[in-house]
Amino acid sequence: MPQIQNKSTLIGNAESRRDRQARKLALGALEAALGAADPIEVVKSAIVVEDSNLLVSQHKFDLSIFEHIYVVGGGKASGKMAEALESRLGNRISEGLINVPYNSGPYSTKRISLQEASHPIPDKAGMEGAKRILELVGQAEKNDLVICLISGGGSSLMPLPRSEITLEDKRQVTDALLKSGATINEFNTVRKHISALKGGWLAKNAYPATIINLILSDVIGDPLDFIASGPTVPDSTTFGDAIEVLRRYNLWETTPQSVKTLLVNGQKGLREETPKNEDKVFKKAYNAVVGNNRSATSAACSSFRSSGLQALLLTSFLEGEARHVGTMLAAITKEVVASGSPLPSPCGIVVGGETTVTVVGDGKGGRNQEIALSAALKISGMGGIAIASLSTDGIDGPTEAAGALADGQTLSRSLEREMVAKNFIDRNDSFSFFSELNDAIFTGFTGTNVNDVSVIVVM
Repeated sequence: MPQIQNKSTLIGNAESRRDRQARKLALGALEAALGAADPIEVVKSAIVVEDSNLLVSQHKFDLSIFEHIYVVGGGKASGKMAEALESRLGNRISEGLINVPYNSGPYSTKRISLQEASHPIPDKAGMEGAKRILELVGQAEKNDLVICLISGGGSSLMPLPRSEITLEDKRQVTDALLKSGATINEFNTVRKHISALKGGWLAKNAYPATIINLILSDVIGDPLDFIASGPTVPDSTTFGDAIEVLRRYNLWETTPQSVKTLLVNGQKGLREETPKNEDKVFKKAYNAVVGNNRSATSAACSSFRSSGLQALLLTSFLEGEARHVGTMLAAITKEVVASGSPLPSPCGIVVGGETTVTVVGDGKGGRNQEIALSAALKISGMGGIAIASLSTDGIDGPTEAAGALADGQTLSRSLEREMVAKNFIDRNDSFSFFSELNDAIFTGFTGTNVNDVSVIVVM
């Protein structure tokens, strides 16, 4: 199970007994969230094999009618999902290929091959893997079964540019959207329409085979067509929507011409739209969300309750600019102290979702570290509290950290080092700030991805 590697250091940084206890409880809740998102356990819990019957969610499949079982997919959690699937199906699997991040193993699969690729900026290895995935499902026939393992990160890890778009064009669009502050849904609206695999095209290539999609969701509310850009489900967006996203974030003028040409021609009806709900290919496709942010945040709440705290899952639909969310978490903390609302202390409050960072500075940071830094600005001097936030994949932005922890002494400790916190947040340099204080959270690559989890502890 994924764990916080520097937990003892983070707890030891507390300057009082109450702060130490608050930090300990916050980190314990985050570890519980990571455990609930363990892809091996969630897949094993979701599928059952009894004789020749495969039970997935509410669906039952007779494995004896399938001549071949192919396994494909991609994402940060898909390697571990493949391990779990092999432990259930073993030699029944004919062949498989999964795209996983570089250095995310080791994995113990035998029937399913693993292709390492780049995330979040796509690379040639990912494109080659995506081509092989389409070729593999393309050979599936009516009496074959295709099992797709889909998790967050799949969009970048399975890049296959459509028609005349080059990989470099796709990389440029990806980089621009990452820095723009666009939500994951907006981001994937564009990616679906410049891809030959995502946005339902994988299912189109697999038809007439039966498809089972095992999905570990990293998108708020679990909209299936946005998780890894929905390679095996109907697309609810259009070429026009993709154009609107690029215009909304002032990216249209700098978008590569090949991308603009495809999107404009698609909007005019000159290029085929992504497969929609009425397409016959989806009549043989079955979906099961095996894990999501709600399961992770619920586990964090359970951790608080088992430690004797009042606990509240405030939301698993959190969105917005990271620094504003940090300010909000600080405001909730102050309200608990001032009025005992929404819970009396001692308590733990959990929120989940995925925020965004509009990059304006030249620093190094991630959305969860920016949440913690923004909160630190507002809780200075308060005792017996902790606010911590992490990305469940263990990678917060382009940093080595998963997130960060702040308490009421964070600002005073930084001033002792002649660090002005506001300057760091203005430069989007939260990683440098928390690294200096040894309050960045490190988990290493967790092998899962169900958005972010933030916790508040008030003693």
